[in-house]
Amino acid sequence: MAGVGSRYRERSVNYWPGFVDALATLLLAIMFLLSVFVLAQFLLSQEITGKDAVLNRLNSQIDELTSLLALEQSTKQNLEDSLANMEASLADAESEGSRLQKLLDEDAGVGDEAQTKIGSLSSKLDQERQLSQRALSQVELLNQQIAALRRQIAALEDALDVSESRDRESQTKIADLGKRLNVALAQRVQELNRYRSDFFGRLREILGGRSDVRIVGDRFVFPSEVLFSSGGAELNDGGKAEMLKVASALLQIGSEIPDDINWVLRVDGHTDNIPLTGTGRIRDNWELSSTRAMSVVRFFIHEGIPAERLVAAGFGEFHPLEEGDTDEARARNRRIELKLTER
Repeated sequence: MAGVGSRYRERSVNYWPGFVDALATLLLAIMFLLSVFVLAQFLLSQEITGKDAVLNRLNSQIDELTSLLALEQSTKQNLEDSLANMEASLADAESEGSRLQKLLDEDAGVGDEAQTKIGSLSSKLDQERQLSQRALSQVELLNQQIAALRRQIAALEDALDVSESRDRESQTKIADLGKRLNVALAQRVQELNRYRSDFFGRLREILGGRSDVRIVGDRFVFPSEVLFSSGGAELNDGGKAEMLKVASALLQIGSEIPDDINWVLRVDGHTDNIPLTGTGRIRDNWELSSTRAMSVVRFFIHEGIPAERLVAAGFGEFHPLEEGDTDEARARNRRIELKLTER
């Protein structure tokens, strides 16, 4: 595959990559905003679900206490009716006793019969008085219980009002938080895009306008022939020289990116669609693409780029830049892509 790079010719200025770059940046911003919206909706639904559970529990308690209050009021009414009947009977008994006593006073000859009747009425009067006293005690106790139930209901209603007020405040805070988070994420996306543009600009300067190194969307694309020997997975001398330029630019840009931007350089390996032959240690195109990406990552680590800022991925022949089985299409598809992105 050596010498494939010589097939590329100088071309006139192509504005398509810049357009693709802007479109990819806009798509990335939209994806971040959608992610924030989904997160805010999830947090809001969780908060509302919790508040609804509290409100339902408070409403259930109020319903139970209201039922108890109605029962106690019914019992109180029955006791008051019984007390009224007892007081009426007591009044009748006292009236009858007064009448008999008057007759006794008028005619002492009424005798034992009148005295017995008076005694019976007096005993009945005492019983009525005792029942009346117990009824009054029960009514007083019920009044106290009803007052306590009313206090509990008032406390629950106050708690319910406070809970609803806090729920409204929480919803307002969540909405405000979502807006601020959207603004912050949009700013982070714009800031990372600015550093990506600086990185690409410096790479263009360092690489000296090589026609075989292209920009596709938001990625720098290196032909595999520039970095590796045919079928090989270790960087050759020319490839190390090119990647050293990239490492120098990345170290400079990385020192300028704020710590709160969690950036990484993604190294993607791609092959053509010709199956590997032979019995070497690399079995297929997928493994070849992954091993080549790892070789580039290990070289960057050796040159001082932190390992946590690097990602290696292999895609085999399954994400071609150009469809077809021509030599030119296969040469374009054998590549290493570099993309500065957020973790």
